[in-house]
Amino acid sequence: MEIRRARTTDVKAIRALVDTYTADRRLLSKATVTLYESVQEFWVAVEQDRVVGCGALHVMWEDLAEIRTVAVDPDHRGMKIGHRLVEELLGAARALGVARVFCLTFETRFFGAFGFTEIDGAPVPHAVYEQLLRSYDEGVAEFLDLERVKPNTLGNKRMLLHL
Repeated sequence: MEIRRARTTDVKAIRALVDTYTADRRLLSKATVTLYESVQEFWVAVEQDRVVGCGALHVMWEDLAEIRTVAVDPDHRGMKIGHRLVEELLGAARALGVARVFCLTFETRFFGAFGFTEIDGAPVPHAVYEQLLRSYDEGVAEFLDLERVKPNTLGNKRMLLHL
């Protein structure tokens, strides 16, 4: 099993993984163009030239990033692929100098194993909050807990890890 940076040729497989988890609302659907636009944020798990897992690290601010879109092929669950992807994403966050990593998830036990803890609200100063409001990224809107995205986040827990 290889964990590596995603390539544009991996986007179709990432799309299929995301679609696997959108019916039960484990993941939010993303437009294919959004996946291509953010391909440089993704890491993939590859087994015999087949993408069987993915995850992304989205930098939100100087000291804050979000782990998002972690998905593993159902036939490969239980093989620690998700753990390996998150470890790689946390390593990338450290390499970038990020001090805190956020996630919005139903999988609190999974992320808790890495040291993530549940939080309320957006853990940023008001001035940063005002700047983040200017982002076009839906994930940033979810982080800010904006009213327009609340239907997308029902039941999800907001979690934070200090690196």
